[in-house]
Amino acid sequence: MPKLNTKLVFYIMGLLLVFNGGFMAIASLVSWYYQEAAAMQLSGASGLTILSGLLMMLATKTHLKDIRGREGYLIVTLGWIVMSISGMLPYLFTNSITTITKAFFETMSGYTTTGATILQDIEILPRGVLLWRSLTHWIGGMGIIVLAVAILPLLGIGGMQLFSAEAPGPSADKLKPRITDTAKRLWLIYFGYTVAETVLLNVAGMGLFDAVNHALSTLSTGGFSTKNASVAYWNDQPLIQYIIIVFMFLAGMNFIMSYFAFKGNFKRVFRDEEFKWYAIFVTGFTAIAALIIYFRADLGLSSITHTLEFGRAEASFRHALFQVLSVITTTGFVTADFTLWTPFLTILFFGLFFMGGSAGSTAGGIKIVRHIIMIRNGITEFKRSLHPNAILPVRYNKLSIKHEIVFNVLGFFIVYMLAFIIGAVGFAALGLDFPSALGGAASSLGNIGPAFGDLSPVDNFASLPAAGKWWSSFLMLIGRLELFTVLIVLTPFFWRNR
Repeated sequence: MPKLNTKLVFYIMGLLLVFNGGFMAIASLVSWYYQEAAAMQLSGASGLTILSGLLMMLATKTHLKDIRGREGYLIVTLGWIVMSISGMLPYLFTNSITTITKAFFETMSGYTTTGATILQDIEILPRGVLLWRSLTHWIGGMGIIVLAVAILPLLGIGGMQLFSAEAPGPSADKLKPRITDTAKRLWLIYFGYTVAETVLLNVAGMGLFDAVNHALSTLSTGGFSTKNASVAYWNDQPLIQYIIIVFMFLAGMNFIMSYFAFKGNFKRVFRDEEFKWYAIFVTGFTAIAALIIYFRADLGLSSITHTLEFGRAEASFRHALFQVLSVITTTGFVTADFTLWTPFLTILFFGLFFMGGSAGSTAGGIKIVRHIIMIRNGITEFKRSLHPNAILPVRYNKLSIKHEIVFNVLGFFIVYMLAFIIGAVGFAALGLDFPSALGGAASSLGNIGPAFGDLSPVDNFASLPAAGKWWSSFLMLIGRLELFTVLIVLTPFFWRNR
């Protein structure tokens, strides 16, 4: 096995630190604008991060420009860890969070776009710190797009090769121009959606600062809010929630589909099987949830009982649609405690924790395309039992899928469920009750945010013991980076030079 190109790895880590420090500078400028005492500390965190990155780049500037599979795995894994370690500084420097354990949890939750928090009173934080929380989501969302386009398909991660085949740009034999061109286009769409949602939320009545933060959290499918009640704060303003619903749906789509839509190729979008099933799942589960909320749920919600202008039916539909989308796209915003909407809906939402959004979106979870392939493969296996001599390929978008991709998807699902079981056992060993352990593992691994039991939508992760916060952070990381990326780095074989 070729020797690991460590200089290249550390050079890229330095570049990421400079990048991270630049976004901290934006948060510090906002803090200066609002004349907050935290402005100086945020500036200090930014300066220290940028300086550390520049020194690291300077020390490794003679690196070989040759990235192979091993470097790819290490860069992806270390990148998220380095960003999270440096991303703690704004919290620690401003005393918004006072311990490293809590600060690391909050930061990892931000970059992995999980949205779980340990903060008990968000609204007392300086605005610069609140913006930094939302920016960690947005940075993480951008990073996931880059991973999906440029790195994970090359590493053969859990069927992400399918997304690579969908990417627009030059021909496949021109890899670098293809990646660069695709990443630029998708970043432009990502940025454009963020600006559009900010403007629409502001026009609908949300303050500009809150609109910016919620747009950053929505497009990254993160879930951090500037309000303790999350989006439930605007339960008496349905238009605001419908705007967020639209952009959650867009964020959970494959961003390549948005690209085709902007090019006017709507036929290509509606022919895509993952998009069709994504829309079907959202519609179907919303209809089920809305009917149960309307007829059977113990509402007990001022948002529904006092929403006179639209009535109970509209409010039931809106809350159902919002929460179904929030869970499927792993955004994690809440308008109500869905664990109170009858035991049936509690189980339904728990099942949705394992769905995930589309490949090539900022959503976490297993991803809809993998579910499609697993179901198709299961049906094909039944057919093969009846017709053992027939050639029956697994098809996706009317094309035959290579066997290695099918095996990769099945392997990913097995490892994902095994990680969930081990995650739940780990939480139980730390003293969590059954619903909290199951919910915490599913939520952390799927990068969802709210869970069940003591970690329900009206609670948060502050009650976790210190070891539980580190365990949850690890689950967030492996879930966000498609499992194999991190787990391979942890194997002895990865580090063996020969």
